[in-house]
Amino acid sequence: MYEKIQLPYAYNSLEPYIDAETVEIHYTKHLQKYVDNLNELLKGYEKYTEGKSIEQLLANVNELPVRIRQGVIDQGGGVANHNLYFSILSPTAKKEPEGILLDAINSAFGDLEKLKSEVSNAAVSQFGSGYGWLVKDEDGKLSVKKTLNQNSPLIEGLIPILTIDVWEHAYYLKYKNLRPDYVKNIWNIIDWKKIEELYIR
Repeated sequence: MYEKIQLPYAYNSLEPYIDAETVEIHYTKHLQKYVDNLNELLKGYEKYTEGKSIEQLLANVNELPVRIRQGVIDQGGGVANHNLYFSILSPTAKKEPEGILLDAINSAFGDLEKLKSEVSNAAVSQFGSGYGWLVKDEDGKLSVKKTLNQNSPLIEGLIPILTIDVWEHAYYLKYKNLRPDYVKNIWNIIDWKKIEELYIR
C-alpha cells in the first residue's frame, strides 16, 4: 500500500503565500484520491510492487504490464509528485541553498536567481495542468523541466528535487487565474535544506 506523506506543518502554516483551505483540500482530497486510486489499481499486481517505493515504481514503469502502466503513471505520479511538493514547503524554510547544492546550482545556472527564473518560467509556461521541476541526473547535474498532468521526471531517469505544482487546485482559491503570482510567492516557502537532502541522497 502506498501512502501520502505526513504533512510536516499545519494547514495554515504556509499563509500568506498559500491559504489554509487550499492546503487542506489539496492534501486531504486531491492527494488522497491519487493514493486511493493507485492502491486500487495495483490490487492483484503485488508481485510488481513488493519492496518498491513509489519512486522506484515510476522509474521502472516500463516493467509493468501495459494494461496498468498508464494508470500507474497518472495515479502514481499524482502520489509521488504531491508528496515531493508538500515535503519541500515549510513555514520556517531555510531561505538560501549552500554547500554542495549551491555549487551545483552555480555550475548549472550561474546563480540562484537564474535557477529561480528558469523553474518559474517552466511552471508558468506549462500549458494546462502540470509541474515545473528542478531535477538531477545520475551524475548530479541539475536541469529544469516541465511536465504535463501527473507525468514524473522519474520516468525519464531523472530525479526530481524541487517542484512547483501548477494544477489549478494548488492555487486557484487564493490567486484565481494569476498563476505567475502564485509561482513568484512560493519561493518564500521553499525549504532549501530539504532540497539539499534530496540532492545529496
